[in-house]
Amino acid sequence: MASTHPLPVASAAAPPVDRKALRRVVAASVAGNALEWYDFFLYSTAAALVFGELFFPKGTSPLLGTLAAFAGFAVGFAARPIGGVLFGHLGDRYGRKGALVWTLSIMGGATFLIGLLPTYAQAGLWSPLLLLVLRVLQGVASGGEWGGGVLMISESAPPEQRGFYASWSQIGVGGGFVLSAAVFFIVQMLPHAEFMAWGWRVPFLLSIGIFGIGVYIRSTLPESNDFAKAEAAGRTTRMPVLEVIRTHPKAILIAMGLRVAENGGSYIFLAFSLVYGRFIGISSSIMLAGVMVSMTVELAMMLFWGRLSDKIGRKPVYMIGAVGLILVAFPFFMLLDTKAPALIWLAFLLGNPVCHGAMIGTQPSLMGELFSTEVRYSGMALGHEIASVFAGGLSPLVATALLAKYHAPWPVALMLIAMGMITVIALLCARETSPHAARERPGA
Repeated sequence: MASTHPLPVASAAAPPVDRKALRRVVAASVAGNALEWYDFFLYSTAAALVFGELFFPKGTSPLLGTLAAFAGFAVGFAARPIGGVLFGHLGDRYGRKGALVWTLSIMGGATFLIGLLPTYAQAGLWSPLLLLVLRVLQGVASGGEWGGGVLMISESAPPEQRGFYASWSQIGVGGGFVLSAAVFFIVQMLPHAEFMAWGWRVPFLLSIGIFGIGVYIRSTLPESNDFAKAEAAGRTTRMPVLEVIRTHPKAILIAMGLRVAENGGSYIFLAFSLVYGRFIGISSSIMLAGVMVSMTVELAMMLFWGRLSDKIGRKPVYMIGAVGLILVAFPFFMLLDTKAPALIWLAFLLGNPVCHGAMIGTQPSLMGELFSTEVRYSGMALGHEIASVFAGGLSPLVATALLAKYHAPWPVALMLIAMGMITVIALLCARETSPHAARERPGA
């Protein structure tokens, strides 16, 4: 039976941490995460810029093709809980490392094949159908990726610095997005006809090389410390998904609530914003530059927020991000409406490094500390991925539909406020999990 205790806090008897080995785990995990999420984020950028025109029949409105492309985006998110259950089971039962090699293999293969797909003009309905199948495979892989990538670091870090070290796992997520946006930014410099004919395929085809590098990196990693100890002590469980539902139901619901503002808000800022920018006549280059600059700044801010969560607690830092999202919802679109590059980039800086950064930088340690080692991969995957279906998966689709209906951003701003409020409620229901606020529990 799985223990109901969270991650243990530091004690005087705790063995010293091998800092050199920890740095190696951090570096390898960040690189592996970045390569995996590069593949996953390619679809969101392509859905906003090209997939609507290439893979879906055009309607009377140019937004209809984009709506169809974002529907495919949502399908990928719908598949993520399947991956969470599958790889959560494998990760809790047999180890984090092996599960992560499989997630990267599936992701790399699916992404490469997207780059080879025929367009709607070439293959008719087979084109969007095959695209959706490959998007489902991407979703399954990403559903198992996040929890394992986080745990490879957090389960090897000293408890009093877990917030800081765990935030490094998110550097890989942010780095993957920056890398995918940068590659699209470069290929968009081609003449438009060449970009639409073959240039958009290049970022997807590059994933075959990324796959090889990523698998090599992950295959050389040691197993996480906490899992290795649990396995040696015979404390793994046969059915971790069922066990975590039985023993940690509240923690799963809290994790889902924490995810709503972070994930839903991020895809409004990163994917829907590109659609809105094109809708009001801002060039894609200016919007992509704003995304890349803000995400690059956020990489450093994630570490700052993670470190701060070790000092003042997980909940206060996460609350900064959730409340910030509520406050910035209307100003974000007001700044975009100016069409001034500096103010557009300011909008992205407020939305990403400040609001999203405070949540995403704290999320790995906060979620991980809600669950015990035996079921931690499964618990994090369930809470993280089920919420992603409704938050990240549907947010750009719903936002684009609202824009198509109202031709104004205020309904999307209200949606951001609602997501922020859901996460605030989840935080109020959660207990503080950082070591300075937790007490040691026997058997933790």
